[in-house]
Amino acid sequence: MSETVLADDLVASPSLSEATRVWARVGALSFGGPAGQIALMHRMIVDERRWVDEQRFLHALSYCMLLPGPEAQQLATYIGWLLHGWRGGLIAGLLFILPGFVVILALSAFYAIFHDTSLLAMIFFGIKAGVLAIVLQALMRLSGRALKSRFHVAIAIASFVLLFIFDLPFPMVVLLAGLTGYGRVLYRAWRDEQWRPRLPRLTAPTSRFGWLGGAQAKASVLTILLWVLIWQAPLLLVHALHGPQDVVSEALSGETSVFGAIFSFFSRMAIVTFGGAYAVLAYVAQTAVQHYAWLKPGEMLDGLALAETTPGPLVLVLCFVGFMAGFRNPFGFDPLFGGFLGASLAAWATFAPSFLFIFAGAPYIEKLRGHAGLSGALAAITAAIVGVMTNLSVWFGLHVLFANVDRLVLFSHPVRIDGGDFANVPIAGIAWPNWGTLDISALLLFVLAAVLVFRQRAGVATVLGVSAVAGSLLRLAA
Repeated sequence: MSETVLADDLVASPSLSEATRVWARVGALSFGGPAGQIALMHRMIVDERRWVDEQRFLHALSYCMLLPGPEAQQLATYIGWLLHGWRGGLIAGLLFILPGFVVILALSAFYAIFHDTSLLAMIFFGIKAGVLAIVLQALMRLSGRALKSRFHVAIAIASFVLLFIFDLPFPMVVLLAGLTGYGRVLYRAWRDEQWRPRLPRLTAPTSRFGWLGGAQAKASVLTILLWVLIWQAPLLLVHALHGPQDVVSEALSGETSVFGAIFSFFSRMAIVTFGGAYAVLAYVAQTAVQHYAWLKPGEMLDGLALAETTPGPLVLVLCFVGFMAGFRNPFGFDPLFGGFLGASLAAWATFAPSFLFIFAGAPYIEKLRGHAGLSGALAAITAAIVGVMTNLSVWFGLHVLFANVDRLVLFSHPVRIDGGDFANVPIAGIAWPNWGTLDISALLLFVLAAVLVFRQRAGVATVLGVSAVAGSLLRLAA
């Protein structure tokens, strides 16, 4: 296991072309959801190449965890911006999603024509076990570096309990951790009778941060305006597809075309998707099936299986929804072109805001690194992220190793239903596997991957490649 990378250990900043090659590799290998993707970036950017030190990586991660949208893609954009400004951020963010987007397009087309995912499931069977080993290694490293005191250990444990047992939304848990960390700094200042000397650092002067004026504030306003325009630019394409008369009739009828509906719906989802794909999956599935009739019942789970088979963020499942909507309602185009257009609009609406959040907010977040109160808040958020990743790892591991995982209710509360009988509403529980559904093949693959990761120190590509081949062979032999 590598030692903590400090600022003094950093190598010279890479060239933009070298960084581009690495970001392309990260995008092609980023399987396993946010836990696996964060682990991959930490290993390749911090441990192996030492382009960013430990504290700055965790500082960026803490900010990205507070944002709506795919936090791993936002982290890649943030680090790319740190290394090479807006060009580096744009390249890193795009390369993080483009490989997965191309793959999900191909898989969605295959699914729309043949409705078969068995081959993909066979290949991904082994990859999931390899990702689980990589995630556990990253969790061990992160916990050793983020949990620097008993206070931070307590934050991590509390975060895990609130997520795993009480099923609280993780943005709420992260926000509570940040408030607790900030409050701790205030309390220690009061306790040490140094309130007045510390007050200027806790409420930093406007001239330093430029919140209300100055060049930084003007640049931020221009950045926000630019990226809002970029984000909403596809509306011009939707207008061009329909023409002025169709737009007027849609306005009068209150209805919109499938492409306009796709872009409008996923633009709204982009600013409320706290917690990743799983947090909005139920709502998107319900709306796509019942309201828009883009999907048939059960197809959302097939789309999630396809998204899990691809590199990149799991929220790429929304591109599958856009593809199926355009494929089935092509508006006079070839169905495959309609699917491509629908998936592209969904991707644009989903990922463009991430660049807005990073390019507008990252300069301020970097300036806050020396701010006592907010540094304490971000350190607490980093500790909470250990709890978040532990919860993700447990959930992911259970679903890799067991075919059936239920929720065991620990506490419930009786609630009267519509003035009639009482019903017990669960308020606390834990994920509990059906032990009879343990997949021995998955367990063997995980052991193999763990040996490659912890004993052989194999690279990510080697671990995933060996796991995929071994998993496919086991499935064929079964």
